[in-house]
Amino acid sequence: MASQSRSEDEESTAVKRTAAQAFSGAGMIPKRRSSSRSIKRKKFDDELVESSLAKSTSRVKGQPVIEPIRCPGSDLASSDKKKKAVLSCNAISKYYLHILSVQTTDLTSVHLGVKFSCRFTLREIQERWYALLYDPVISKLAWQAMRQLHPEAIAAIQSKALFSQTEEALLAKITSSSQPKLEVFQDLLNKHPNVFYPSRTAKNLMVHWQLLKQYYLLEDQSVQPLPKGEQVLNFSDAEQVVDDAKLKDSRDEVLEHELMIADRHQKREIRQLEQELPRWQVLVDSITGMNSPDFDNQTLAALRGRMVRYLMRSREITLGRATKDKQIDVDLSLEGPAWKISRKQGIIKLKNNGDFFIANEGRRPIYIDGRPVLSGNKWKLNNNSVMEIAGLRFVFLINQELISLIKAEAAKMNQA
Repeated sequence: MASQSRSEDEESTAVKRTAAQAFSGAGMIPKRRSSSRSIKRKKFDDELVESSLAKSTSRVKGQPVIEPIRCPGSDLASSDKKKKAVLSCNAISKYYLHILSVQTTDLTSVHLGVKFSCRFTLREIQERWYALLYDPVISKLAWQAMRQLHPEAIAAIQSKALFSQTEEALLAKITSSSQPKLEVFQDLLNKHPNVFYPSRTAKNLMVHWQLLKQYYLLEDQSVQPLPKGEQVLNFSDAEQVVDDAKLKDSRDEVLEHELMIADRHQKREIRQLEQELPRWQVLVDSITGMNSPDFDNQTLAALRGRMVRYLMRSREITLGRATKDKQIDVDLSLEGPAWKISRKQGIIKLKNNGDFFIANEGRRPIYIDGRPVLSGNKWKLNNNSVMEIAGLRFVFLINQELISLIKAEAAKMNQA
C-alpha cells in the first residue's frame, strides 16, 4: 500500500510539472519568422560598383593582401572612407571628369566651370582623378561602368565639354564687327581638327563665340577700366573700389545693426532711382522734342540691344530665332545666346491709331518693363519700353515724328 501511494504521488507531481511547463510555454511570445533572402530591386550605379568590388575581393580571398604604405598620422578608417567616397561617384560623373581633365588639363578650371551630380570641392575632385589614374581596383571598376553607358548619354556629356584655351584663342580671332555664319565656324573646324574636341559642331562654336563677344573677350575688344577719382559708373563699381581691409575692424553690434539698416534703405533707393531713369528719360525727350538720330523717313521704330539694332520698316514684323527652314524678320540669335527663344516668339504690330502692340506666340514669357506677357497674350509698347526675352534685353524706340504723321493721316481719314 505504501509503494502504491508513493507511485500515485509521483504521477501527480509529474502531471503538475508538465501542466506548469505547458502553461508557461503557452504564455511565451512566439518568435517572428523572417526570411534571409534579399529582396531583388534595381541597383543604382553606386551599388553596382560596391557590389562588384565585394565580389572581386571575395574571389581573391586566398591571395596575400598587400597593404598600402601609409603616411604617419593617417588612419585606415579615413582611407576606407575616401575609397567609398570615390566609388560613390556615378559613372556619368566619372566619364565627365575624365574627358574634362583630358580636354582642359586643369582641375581648377573643371572645379569652377562644371556642375557635377554631387557638390565636390577641389580637393575631392583631385582625389577622384588620382584614384581613377593610380588605383587599379577603382580604375578597373570605373572603366567597366563607363563602358556600360548609353551612347546618347555619352554624346550628351561630350557636348558639355569645356573649351580649352587653345580653342578660345582661335575663336577670339574672329572680329566682333563681323556677322559670321555657320560656314565660317565649319571652315574653322576643318582647318584645325586637332585643336577642337571631336564632338564640337559649328553650332557649338557659334554659341561660344557669341558668349565671348558678350563678355568682351575677343581680340579686337577691350574692357573699359574703372573710372579714376570720384566718378563711378554704378553701384557694383563703387563696391569694388571699397578696400576690404578697412572692413575687418571690430565694430559695435548696435552700430553695425544701424549701419546695416541704413545701407539697406540706401540700396533700395538706388534701385528705385535706376528703375525710374527710363521714365524720366521719356519725359525729358517729350519736353525737349529731341528725336533719336538713328531713324530715317522709312523707319517706324527700332529694337536696340547691346550688340545689334533692328529697324522696323513695316507695320508688322515677327521676331524669334531663324533656322534653315524658316526665316523671320528679327533674328534674336544675332544679339546673343538664343537657344531658349522660340522660332516664332512674337509679333510686333502697328495699329492705325499709332499704337504698337506685341503678341507673344512662343513658349516662354516676354517681359515688358518688368511685366510678364504670357503665351497667347499681347501688350502695348511705349517709347523706351524695356523688352526682355530669355535673358536678352532690348529697348523699343519709336520714331515720334513719323508716328505723329501717321496719327494725323488717320484722323483725317476718320473725319472724311
